[in-house]
Amino acid sequence: MADFLVIVESPAKAKTIERYLGNKYKVKASMGHVRDLPRSQMGVNVEDNFEPKYITIRGKGPVLKELKTAAKKAKKVYLAADPDREGEAIAWHLAHSLDVDITSDCRVVFNEITKDAIKESFKHPRPINMDLVDAQQARRILDRLVGYNISPLLWKKVKKGLSAGRVQSVAVRLIIDREKEIKAFIPEEYWTIDGEFLKGKDHFSGVFHSIVGQEKTVLTTEQDVQSILKLMDDNKFKVISVTKKERRRNPAPPFITSSLQQEAARKLNFRAKKTMMIAQQLYEGIELGKEGTVGLITYMRTDSTRISEVAQNEAANYIKAEYGENYLKEEQRKEKKQANAQDAHEAIRPTSTLRDPNSLKAFLSRDQFRLYKLIWERFLASQMAQAIMDTMSVDLQNGKVMYRATGSKIKFPGFMKLYVEGSDDQIDGPDKMLPDLKEGDEVFKKDIEPKQHFTQPPPRYTEARLVKTLEELRIGRPSTYAPTLDTIQKRGYVALDNKRFVPTELGEIIHELILEFFPDILDVEFTAKMEQGLDNIEDGKVRWVQIIDGFYRDFETHLKIAEKEMESVEIKDEPAGEDCELCGNPMVFKMGRYGKFMACSNFPDCRNTKPIVKEIGVTCPTCKEGQIIERKSKKKRLFYGCTRYPACEFISWDKPLPRFCPKCEGLLVEKKLKKGVQVQCTACDYKEEQQS
Repeated sequence: MADFLVIVESPAKAKTIERYLGNKYKVKASMGHVRDLPRSQMGVNVEDNFEPKYITIRGKGPVLKELKTAAKKAKKVYLAADPDREGEAIAWHLAHSLDVDITSDCRVVFNEITKDAIKESFKHPRPINMDLVDAQQARRILDRLVGYNISPLLWKKVKKGLSAGRVQSVAVRLIIDREKEIKAFIPEEYWTIDGEFLKGKDHFSGVFHSIVGQEKTVLTTEQDVQSILKLMDDNKFKVISVTKKERRRNPAPPFITSSLQQEAARKLNFRAKKTMMIAQQLYEGIELGKEGTVGLITYMRTDSTRISEVAQNEAANYIKAEYGENYLKEEQRKEKKQANAQDAHEAIRPTSTLRDPNSLKAFLSRDQFRLYKLIWERFLASQMAQAIMDTMSVDLQNGKVMYRATGSKIKFPGFMKLYVEGSDDQIDGPDKMLPDLKEGDEVFKKDIEPKQHFTQPPPRYTEARLVKTLEELRIGRPSTYAPTLDTIQKRGYVALDNKRFVPTELGEIIHELILEFFPDILDVEFTAKMEQGLDNIEDGKVRWVQIIDGFYRDFETHLKIAEKEMESVEIKDEPAGEDCELCGNPMVFKMGRYGKFMACSNFPDCRNTKPIVKEIGVTCPTCKEGQIIERKSKKKRLFYGCTRYPACEFISWDKPLPRFCPKCEGLLVEKKLKKGVQVQCTACDYKEEQQS
């Protein structure tokens, strides 16, 4: 038997670490937590300082028995769960179950699963950090007090299977509040007057800016536009000012958990849950042929952008060799630490810059490769020089009318040679540089085009935008974002429509009940203060019982009022407008785990159900009989098919249109592009102008 027993969380991690440590060490996996609060009861004694009652998790008996046997035979037990609050709590529970002294040097932490990092971590074991344990324990008890008190109330007053939680309730509130903003939004008209100009053979564009002597002029009506057009004398514009500047752009910092989820959503179309699952695989280790299993990235639950000096130096050497010395960052900028960042470990980065994505492609799945490439490029770019842009702004005058043209081009790409951060709001267009203009030059008007616009409501939340908002409001932790988004969808409180969250009727009902009787649960500032309280526990500034007690006194009062005054809510089935083909009774819309569906109102005597189909007003181009309807693939991707499927197998990922191609009378579809939508023919090369 080995001299030392090391316990980690997953078998994949255990295999890698055991190979690094050698024969004297036996590494086993606990498969996550071994103890927790019981599922069948509250498990928290509110009368005795909120003392938790922990039990062995169902199904973990054999695992725990195996660990106990191994622990008795080992000279020493090391607990090497993940380097965060939850990992510390897992280590504490294991110590309790295996009779390991928590004050001994039994805890080992590492931020990356590489040979050097693992060996170095075992040179510096430490006692279990009870402040970290208490912070996690406080969160668990808080969530239990909320969930196990409000959820049964919702079961009784609304329907079974519902739940309420601190962070998930705030997330639903954000989505509902945004929907209210959208519905209340009143569009306002405004106009622009775009211009196309010629300087010799060169042409460039500009926009109306102002009337001479005034600040920027806002055009709100067509009459405003006509009054501007009447002020122009002829087709000649005079260049009255030219401003040239050099603008520098800094690279984005390396990923933290939230920014990784956001960028993976934007660039890879990954859901937050999928991003974290693949990142976990990259962290725990991938089999790299003769090299064996290697952890490819550092720990992926972090809110720190700190980078070790060793990683910085390795990246600098790589950049110098691959791109040249002028691409090196001039100085290491001190990354700003977020106000609530634990800074327990580094940012998310590759464990070695030398493992470039292409060298690993043969060993990775498609999704693993894409996420690793994103992490590798973001980290390396963060260590590269600024990009330098040449910008030019030109003011043109015709009579009393002022136009402004702007242009830019990359003078030195710096980090942009490798990577540019994505955006939820806009996509950077190609660089455009103006002709060589100087004051006094004349240019000629090629075209003037007035355009009517209307202000747009705030956009609905995508997963990326919601994660960003939760982070900005300091709600939740890196480990909670993905589970929160998953939970509110599984409960049927929100749904995704075109990758954007919309609240369901059920979500709005639950939100109104919680808002009425438990306003603190939905208060953003209150929830953020609770997170700060948990951080204070971790820092040893306050005891966890004080935080729980301060919350529970008011919560208990609200709970008693709700139990007396909350009225039952009946969610009526909405008529579907058609009869059941089996028994003739009306069909109704019902809410299920995966959203709305149609069911017979004569349930349980008739159990007929069918999905809701949405026709788009297009006759099937293949069979000429069926109608084209929206469908969803197993991965929830929207596509279009015929109602006569499987007799007719027509499908299209692009939305068919109810008109024919003017060139060949083929099927026209709306093709989604990065910058908008374009109508294209499926049978010939006909295309229409792209719409933003």
